[in-house]
Amino acid sequence: MRNLKLLPALIAATLVIAVIAFTAFHFIFLDLFVDLWWYQSLKLEFYFWLRLLYKFFFSGIVTLAFFAIFFFHFWIASRYLGLNPREEIVNSFEKNRRFQQFADLFMYSSAKIYTPISLILAIFIAIPFYNQWESTLLYFFGSASGVTETVYGNDVSFYLMSYPTYILVQKELLTAAILVFINVGILYWVEHIFVPEQSKEFPLGAKIHLTILLGFVVGFVIWGFMLDRFTLLYNSSHEPVFYGPGFVEIRYHLPLIWLGIISFLATAITAVLFIFSEKHRVKAPFIISIIAFLGVIGLQNVQFIPNIIQKYIVNPNPVKTERFFIKHNIDSTLAAFDLKNIKTIDLKIKLDASQDIERWSTQKHFENIPVWDRELLLDSYQQLQEIRPYYKILTVDEDRYFILDHLRQVNLAAREMNISKLPPEAQNWENTHLRYTHGYGAVMSPAAQDADKPLAWHLRDLNMSSDVGFSIKNPDIYYGEENYAYAIVPNKLNVVGIARGEVDVSSPYHGEGGIPIPSFFRKALFSLYFKDEKIFFSPNITTESKVKIRRNIIERVGTLTPFLHLDKDPYLVITADRFYWIMDAYTLSDKYPVAKPAGEDFLVTHKDFNYIRNSVKVVVDALDGDVDFYISDPSDSLIQAYSNAYPGLFKNLDEMPNELREHLRYPRELQTMQMKVFAKYHQQDPALFYEQAETWQFAQVRDKPVLPYYQTMDFGNCNKKEEFVLINPMTPINRNNLSMIGVASTFDQTNCSQEYKPSITVYKFGKEVQVNGPAQVEALINQNPEISAQFSLWGQYGSSIEMGRMIILPMGNTVLYVQPVYMMSTKNKIPELARVIVSIGNEVVMDKTLWSAFKRLKDIYLKNAPDSTGTSVIKNVLDPMKN
Repeated sequence: MRNLKLLPALIAATLVIAVIAFTAFHFIFLDLFVDLWWYQSLKLEFYFWLRLLYKFFFSGIVTLAFFAIFFFHFWIASRYLGLNPREEIVNSFEKNRRFQQFADLFMYSSAKIYTPISLILAIFIAIPFYNQWESTLLYFFGSASGVTETVYGNDVSFYLMSYPTYILVQKELLTAAILVFINVGILYWVEHIFVPEQSKEFPLGAKIHLTILLGFVVGFVIWGFMLDRFTLLYNSSHEPVFYGPGFVEIRYHLPLIWLGIISFLATAITAVLFIFSEKHRVKAPFIISIIAFLGVIGLQNVQFIPNIIQKYIVNPNPVKTERFFIKHNIDSTLAAFDLKNIKTIDLKIKLDASQDIERWSTQKHFENIPVWDRELLLDSYQQLQEIRPYYKILTVDEDRYFILDHLRQVNLAAREMNISKLPPEAQNWENTHLRYTHGYGAVMSPAAQDADKPLAWHLRDLNMSSDVGFSIKNPDIYYGEENYAYAIVPNKLNVVGIARGEVDVSSPYHGEGGIPIPSFFRKALFSLYFKDEKIFFSPNITTESKVKIRRNIIERVGTLTPFLHLDKDPYLVITADRFYWIMDAYTLSDKYPVAKPAGEDFLVTHKDFNYIRNSVKVVVDALDGDVDFYISDPSDSLIQAYSNAYPGLFKNLDEMPNELREHLRYPRELQTMQMKVFAKYHQQDPALFYEQAETWQFAQVRDKPVLPYYQTMDFGNCNKKEEFVLINPMTPINRNNLSMIGVASTFDQTNCSQEYKPSITVYKFGKEVQVNGPAQVEALINQNPEISAQFSLWGQYGSSIEMGRMIILPMGNTVLYVQPVYMMSTKNKIPELARVIVSIGNEVVMDKTLWSAFKRLKDIYLKNAPDSTGTSVIKNVLDPMKN
């Protein structure tokens, strides 16, 4: 009967335990298991455990350390230092025994209170360390960069890796010291009040203990003042002129910080002397020192003194007074954004371009000039090459491949899976996760095209071979830029594979990626993980099936390495065996001393930073999902620290297969950001920098900036070898004439090899001859009677004309402009390349092909050139029939 009365309580307890166990398993261990299996499938199990170890080791060690600190001080205060019985109590055996009994009761009972308090306080202190554990790794695994900042003379690695940790540690130690001091003081007070027969005077041991704790508080406050010096390096009060500390900060605020340290230390010392001096107490030193400290703090917070210094000393002669500080800002910013080694070439422009035309017209590489904007080309790709309603082309990439006789620039895109256009009834669980699981193949077209002709292709349709040498063995795309759901392959369904003609040929998954499901246990766990019981009950899932998760490549890489910041533009690489995605990854910091922050929207997420390196190239296998990380900038101290912390995760760039390494490129987004900085900071003399007379901006056309674009071209650097470069034209600020053309390359120009050697060359134009900018060239185009008449004629037939991206190339001692013209039909949204316009100087020619337009332009210049020779040779080269 008694057991029956306990039955409800047992049932309730069992249910509570079951709910707690299920909740803990579902929200903690289930994710842990799936993550572990996912890392195992990527052969990164050691990295998984290492990250987990670091995360909980640092937070656990910090929690344990602070618990020990709190507990030790509470324990010693209650056990040894807090009792001070009167003399008659000590001399009386009976009274002393009663006093000791009460004291023992207090000491042992208080432990039950201060033990949980110590744990709570320790957890409170450790929370910031738990949230910032990864930045703490940099402190332990970082090393010197070899670069010294010029204000305080510290290695910049101190600011990138140690300074943030010192700020965190100082703040938490000061908080802990204050909490210990207050709580121990309360404990001593409680002992003094509630333990009977105590002397009126506080015990000497308690005074010493509190003094030591106060000393820790003082020490950590002084450390905070010392760290506060470095905040001057991130001063923004002088913007937009320059960034960093100026005359006022170094000559006024910095001495005040040192005075604050000295006066605060004096206040602490005189306070201790006053407290411990039982006789002849003198308040004057303490009062003087605290007044001095408060006065210094007041001076730090008043503005009229620095305003007076700025107004009457700095402003009358800003270049002289701020010269060294402006130079600090220039040097630091150029170093922080990897702009110190830019090669500048003064390009003298010749009005007579006939010699340059003759020399350049003999080069076959003119056919690599891209006349299609990838934004417009995307419309053509989607309408002509998606083919099936469940395929989707998301973006168009630029690259170069050795096709036929030389390196040729191409546009290409992956054909990924997206079933949103299927009928709603077809968008069911089985189709989504078991049947329509992957994209298929890619499309490729040459960058150079003839106008008024159908789009030419190197790779098209669903037959993954072409007459220019492409043949892909495994063209399936399971991982890409689409927002893929999880997939389970292989399975018993007829999975859509490839298509030849009108017949589908089923092809089961034959790769190695994914998490195996060899048992009912794992099926059950994945059903819980995805909250989908169909996984467990589906008869089409076998023991050979594998679950593919995190198939969006940005999510995939971001989950693996959240400390890297990913470029917005992954690009596809085609090999004979399969497809790969290459992604550029960056290390960022906002702590580079005296460097101006790049506050623009950058990368996938917005983040303020003032230091960047393209330190890693990430390769993702589109079939299996394998991820490899290659260090592309070994000079970056941040990536070296991460490499030390995670041994085996990063590989040397030499280990990348050649078929992938030859497709590495300079990131468009990186150069865009770098050129925004360099547009101002190329003026390296402080006087010029202050004047800002030579500041640049992105070239403008139709109120839009001309952003960097890729170009494959022989620039005459290495025995007629082509380089794949980023080109970025810039004009003076608020002007239209061209100032420079920036060329970013990864080509090893020293050894003339395909080794990855990123560099930027700036072709800078003098002021003797004005070089037309794209807006001025477009004005010449609009003023040309022949071109205007043709545009008007097309408009009469219901077609709209759209001007594409203008290509601007340095060509010897002149500049070549290529302007594609597209015709957009009101009925058919597929853009058509209608004409190509070529311009040099003030001459403008429009034709159907780049060759013919260039030949006409050549004839104009050779006709006007009095000493021009070699016409027959040029004609043979330019005539496509003879080539």
